[in-house]
Amino acid sequence: MADNSKFTIQNLFNVEDYVCVVSGGGTGIGLMIAQAFANNGAKVYICGRRTEVVEQSAKTWGATLKHPKGQLIPMQCDITSKESIQQLVKEIGKNEKKVDLLVNNAGISKGSTEVERGDESAKELSEELFGEEMKNWEDVYRTNVIGYFFMTSAFIPLLSAAVLKKEGVPQYTSSVINIASISGITRTSQHHFKYNVSKGAAIHLSTLLAQELRRKAVQVRVNNISPGIFPSEMTAKESDELNKSAIDHQGGKWADQKGIPAGRPGRDEDMAQAIIMLACNQYAYGQTLAIDGGYLLEHP
Repeated sequence: MADNSKFTIQNLFNVEDYVCVVSGGGTGIGLMIAQAFANNGAKVYICGRRTEVVEQSAKTWGATLKHPKGQLIPMQCDITSKESIQQLVKEIGKNEKKVDLLVNNAGISKGSTEVERGDESAKELSEELFGEEMKNWEDVYRTNVIGYFFMTSAFIPLLSAAVLKKEGVPQYTSSVINIASISGITRTSQHHFKYNVSKGAAIHLSTLLAQELRRKAVQVRVNNISPGIFPSEMTAKESDELNKSAIDHQGGKWADQKGIPAGRPGRDEDMAQAIIMLACNQYAYGQTLAIDGGYLLEHP
């Protein structure tokens, strides 16, 4: 008898009973991702440096989840601290035998330059670039690259514990999804060298981790999502009382200025669809998925 059941949305993108860990999960893209999984039956640990922020998001959005099994659980963690990461893994390990998904999302940007103005003299350009604070470079790298490395490394045992095999072949594998950025792909500095360089490094870090974690003793998939312009505290500069951000895009005028064919910033649903696809697709290894509304077509 012909059976089409495997092609239903419920089977293709079923994340019920997943255990997920999302860093920077209290606001912006991290909160979008946490909501996507929790509203479809996953237990999601949302982690952040600011305890009050993750607790507020868990309380606000956890109370109205659309799936009875869904949970948002706040956890304090500073991903720039190995001790804090170890404590997070220890606490989650007390309650969970495995983790199905680790999303490294926490990120920062510090300062900007005007180098794309294009009319600077050689002396002015040198002074502007050399005038950047070295500590800001170090801080951005510590969060956007080094933190991803140590978070992933620490969670390998719990991630590997989720693997299901049949005759030695993995039928199901957990995954790590790193949230990089189109800023790590475009050739323009976008006025923030350090951020773009860190996101380019995060993409290559994911490639290296994908290579290492695919080994038979581990069998964890690693992929990237490189978002375009989504509302967050980084792009909108603030969050509201629900820990959500908004970008006033003024319709076509905003799209013309930014050169985005989609004509708008990214929506929560755009991110949710992308992250669930990569988490569920068992054939996706070492990929970078740009969800940018066409931004890179204008700014390659």
